[in-house]
Amino acid sequence: PAVVSVTDQSGEARYPSFKGIMAAKKKPVESLDLDDLEIEATEVGLKGAWTKVEDATERPARTAGTIVKDEGEGGKQLAEFLAGQKFI
Repeated sequence: PAVVSVTDQSGEARYPSFKGIMAAKKKPVESLDLDDLEIEATEVGLKGAWTKVEDATERPARTAGTIVKDEGEGGKQLAEFLAGQKFI
């Protein structure tokens, strides 16, 4: 079993440089099929997967934070908040 967490930055695109684009145009593209790799069709795709996704949920919407005005007790209030959330 595994728990996987994905952040909203996971799908951000990486943009290549102009130099990289020009160099990629010169590179040959080789296509291989399952026979070339000596792999059976039942070993790939959903039939051959070792794992499956049983459940996925969206991240809950952000809630408003707590603003603490520091009048000499800010550090204590912060420590109490962190202890209440079981971070410390």
